[in-house]
Amino acid sequence: MALSTSTGVDTAPAADAGAGAAGAGRAAPRRGRRPRLRIPRSPKVLIGLALIVGFLVVAIFGTTLAPYDPSRTFSLTQSFPLPPSAHHLLGTTQQQQDVLSQLLVGTRSTVLVAFIAGWIATVLSVLAGVTAGYLGGASDDVLSMLANFFLVLPALPLLIVIFGFLKTNQGSDDVLIGVVIALTGWAWGARVLRAQTLSLRMRDYVDAAKISGERSWRIITFEILPNLIPIVASSFLFTVLYGVGTYTALAFLGLVNPNHWSWGGELFYAQVAGGVSAGYWWLFIPPGLAVALLGTALALVNFGIDEFVNPRLRASGVSRRKARRSGGAALPRRFVLGVTPVVRPEVPETASGAPPGQRPVADLITTDHGKSRRGRRESGQSGREL
Repeated sequence: MALSTSTGVDTAPAADAGAGAAGAGRAAPRRGRRPRLRIPRSPKVLIGLALIVGFLVVAIFGTTLAPYDPSRTFSLTQSFPLPPSAHHLLGTTQQQQDVLSQLLVGTRSTVLVAFIAGWIATVLSVLAGVTAGYLGGASDDVLSMLANFFLVLPALPLLIVIFGFLKTNQGSDDVLIGVVIALTGWAWGARVLRAQTLSLRMRDYVDAAKISGERSWRIITFEILPNLIPIVASSFLFTVLYGVGTYTALAFLGLVNPNHWSWGGELFYAQVAGGVSAGYWWLFIPPGLAVALLGTALALVNFGIDEFVNPRLRASGVSRRKARRSGGAALPRRFVLGVTPVVRPEVPETASGAPPGQRPVADLITTDHGKSRRGRRESGQSGREL
């Protein structure tokens, strides 16, 4: 997942100008030690990762965990779906096939197509976006025009047309389906990476690498790309989520082989059997809930990465934890736009006028291009207090 260099993120901002140097000294990494890589540990990331790991386990061992063959017909006399029972925990379909077995076996196809589409689309977006942003000129114009072309194309109608030309046996090829879906999902990530690369290529360390005679591919690989890892991870998760929804929609429309079990295929058969109008909830709720849970897991990890790499969101989370641990005043659920909340430590009465032993309160520091200004009553400077 998202990996970032440890640079003292968990250290709260300095309370005043006098303590700034000390705070910076504590936040600086020790000499002689290499910076370590950290994984975000917010509840969103942990819950999302747990759900994703659970789906991966089911995708790998789904055929083993399935109680029956998903294509097995248990009765030739029944013509309507049976509700959940002790023998069939999620009921049966109109063809008297076990729904739970279809759900477990269909997880592999859905997850495999989504991750193949996400991986290929991420590689294409990195190649196109980073290359266009770093090289500039004619290369930037051509690659940007190509990305814009795929951005304006309606993805689902284009996929419907492409899948209409596939052969019958190709409708069960998960790799081919993932590649086709990836071709319509890489442009958004390429645009984001290009914009970030345009900013990074003007940094001093990139200029130093150019002066030292480094090749362009080495500068992109070792100087620029490591700083884009969180954005690449976020783009990958977004594309995997896009792959889950797109493959489910295509299978629901019957554009892939319905006998190749997937969550969208189950929804297709539920529609054929009139599950919604007839009240056969066990036909469409389990696969729909599985799609929703997998999408939620990917979104939670994506939100957690955003909080980890965004300085304002990161400072907000640090301030909440500090205030909660110190027993300070409760912070609001939403902060004022353009204001970064921090926790002010306890100060003596002679410095702030507050009685000794008073609990720390939360201040608001207005950020302006990386600089902070604290409102002080003593100096008459403007400021806002929470």
